[in-house]
Amino acid sequence: MLALLRIVAIFFYFLLINIILMLICLVRPFHRDNVHAAGALYSSVSRLLGLKIEYRVPDSVKQGGPYVYIANHQNSYDLLTICGATQKGTVTVGKKSMKWLPVIGQMYWLTGNIMIDRKNSSRAHDTLQSTVQKIQNRRLSVWFFPEGTRSYGRGLLPFKTGAFRIAKATNEAIVTIAASSLHNKIKLNRWDNGKLLIELSEPELMDEKKSIKQNAEYFHHKMQQQIQNLDTEIDNG
Repeated sequence: MLALLRIVAIFFYFLLINIILMLICLVRPFHRDNVHAAGALYSSVSRLLGLKIEYRVPDSVKQGGPYVYIANHQNSYDLLTICGATQKGTVTVGKKSMKWLPVIGQMYWLTGNIMIDRKNSSRAHDTLQSTVQKIQNRRLSVWFFPEGTRSYGRGLLPFKTGAFRIAKATNEAIVTIAASSLHNKIKLNRWDNGKLLIELSEPELMDEKKSIKQNAEYFHHKMQQQIQNLDTEIDNG
C-alpha cells in the first residue's frame, strides 16, 4: 500500500516541479544557473522516497570555479539524488538530437546545457573545440558521468576520456562527486530507506606529465576510494 501511495505522490509532485522548472526556463532561458535549479528541484523528490541525503561541499568548490565535475552513475535514481549536488554555473554536455524529444528535450535545451553532434565522428575535433569555447566564453563548469552508463551494482566502471579532454583544453581543475552505494537499497514499501552520502572533492588539476588515459585512471582510483570510504561510514553509522 505504501508503494502505491508513494508512486502516486511522486507522479504528481514530479509533474509540479517540471511545471515550475519550465516556467523558470521560459522566464530566463539558457541562464547559467538553470541546471542548478533543476538539480535542487529534482533532488527534493528523494524525501518522498524516504531517503535522507547529506551533501558535503568544500568551501573551495562553493567559492571557486569553473570546474570539470565528474560523478559516479549508479542508476535512474541519480536524477533524484546525486544531481542535487549540482553547483551554480554548471551545465552538462548532451546529444543535439535530444532537443527534439517532446517536452524533455526542449527543457534540457532551455536549461542551458551544451548540445553537440556526437554522431559526426569526423568532426570530433571541431565539436571538442566548440564545446571548450562555449565553456570558456560563459565561464561555465561542466558535469560529466565519465562511466558513460549506469553501473547497476557492478562497481565503478572504467572512465571514458571526454571529461579529461575538456579539462585539459580548458585548463580547469577536476572535482570528483562520489555518492555512496545505492544499488537495491530503495524499497518503495519501506518507510525509511536510510541515508545517502554525496561528497565533492577539493579541486585538483590534471597532471600534465601524465597522458589523458593515465589521468582518467588516477581520478577513477580517487573516486573509487571516496565511494569505499562513504560506504564504510554508512555501514558503521
